Amino acid sequence: MEFKQVSLNASMLYFENSISEEVLNQVQHAFLSLKNLEGITDITPSYTSLLIEYDASSHTHRSLEKQIKKVVNETPSNMTIQQKHIKIPIDYTKGEDLESVAKYHDLTIEEVVGLHSSTTYRVYAIGFMVGFAYLGTLSPKLFTPRLSTPRAKVPKGAVGIADHQTAIYPQQSAGGWNIIGHTGFDDFASFSIGDSVVFVRI
Repeated sequence: MEFKQVSLNASMLYFENSISEEVLNQVQHAFLSLKNLEGITDITPSYTSLLIEYDASSHTHRSLEKQIKKVVNETPSNMTIQQKHIKIPIDYTKGEDLESVAKYHDLTIEEVVGLHSSTTYRVYAIGFMVGFAYLGTLSPKLFTPRLSTPRAKVPKGAVGIADHQTAIYPQQSAGGWNIIGHTGFDDFASFSIGDSVVFVRI
């Protein structure tokens, strides 16, 4: 772990600089260990790090570093984690980029659908907009770059893929992900770091 100050009242706790389930588990473990630590005002987890905001009248960067490392190291690695398993229905017939994704990878549409719906994803981060969960990782056969020109409007419920990730747009917005389907799922507040997600074809 590495701890770096990024502002007067915020520091970053870094783990290994690689995206993997092992690192995600470390991030989730630290997040749960620290969320109730006195003087911390907010914690934002990401792929390989935690942004920790704190009350500067309660902590200095150095005192917080010492306390955080003590808490994380003393919290059992096998602590009980309430991880949700979320099934999300998806209609692939509404995927406007599904055909172009298939052509990009020299696959059939059915093969793309099969690869996307047969993978169990983990919630690696939540950001971009409220409820936008970054789900990883896609099958390497589906790694697809973002659109060269983002769309001005992507509808709520659109399921997209970009690079090694997939995600659902929780509201209408601009976006550059490849849209391969649509879902009526709307419980975006239920997503938490580390949850597992599967897409069920309808």
